[in-house]
Order: sequence, then C-alpha cells, then structure tokens
Amino acid sequence: MLSPSETRLWQLFTEVGILDQLGRTVAESALVSGLSLAQFALLNHLVRLGGEWSPVRLARAFQVTKQTMTSTLARLERQGYVRIRPDPADGRAKLVSITPEGTAVHSVCLARVGPAMAVAVDAIPEGLVEMLLPRLVTLREALDKARG
Repeated sequence: MLSPSETRLWQLFTEVGILDQLGRTVAESALVSGLSLAQFALLNHLVRLGGEWSPVRLARAFQVTKQTMTSTLARLERQGYVRIRPDPADGRAKLVSITPEGTAVHSVCLARVGPAMAVAVDAIPEGLVEMLLPRLVTLREALDKARG
C-alpha cells in the first residue's frame, strides 16, 4: 500500500505520462515525412545541448540499448541530419553531432507544431508554466540522479 505522499507522487507521474502521450500525438503530426518521433527527440537533444556525443552516452541519456541508438543514428545519418565520425581519442569509438540539415529540419518541425502549441498556451492559466517548470526540472534531476 502506498503512503499518501507516494500516492500523490504516483498521481503526478500518471498525469505527466498522459501529458507525454498527448504531446507525442501533437509532435508526431508535425514531423516531416520520414522522421520518427525518436529521431526528432534525438535531434532536439543535439540542438538543445550541442557538442559531440558518443552513441553510448546518447543511449544512456535516452535509456535505450546501444543497438537501438546505433540504428536511430544510422537512419539520421542516411538522411543527412547527423554526422558520425571516429573519436580521435579512441579509435574504436564514434562521435555524433548534428548537421546544418538536421538543425534545419528540427526548426521546420518546431514551426509546424507551433499552431498546436498556441492552442495549449491559450488553455493554460497565466504563470502556470513558469511555476511548474523549475519544479519539474528539479524532480527530473532527482530521478535521473537516483537511477545512477
């Protein structure tokens, strides 16, 4: 049996999960042809954080297997959205970065999702996002740290 605090936390996770499903539906409708939501999420990660990432580090960040990440990266590379090059510090490793084409397609997808986001913005009470976002970031960081 969950304590009242654990029950409230589970309710929060349930609501966040529902929001995630609704957000995925909106995002998928805005993607360019041939781009999956997983691929867009990876492009978003690279745009947001920049730099070069090893496939292993990306797999950990997305909590998927190295094989799954390798497959996603191969598709993005074939589309010209990422560049994969050998790691000069470790000849067996690779480094991944976003290409200008990847940045451009990311921008196109964001622009296409804009109208759906405008509807959501109009439905959310003023100040709610500003109040929730830092708290959700804190929760995400705590859970990420706890997973090791």
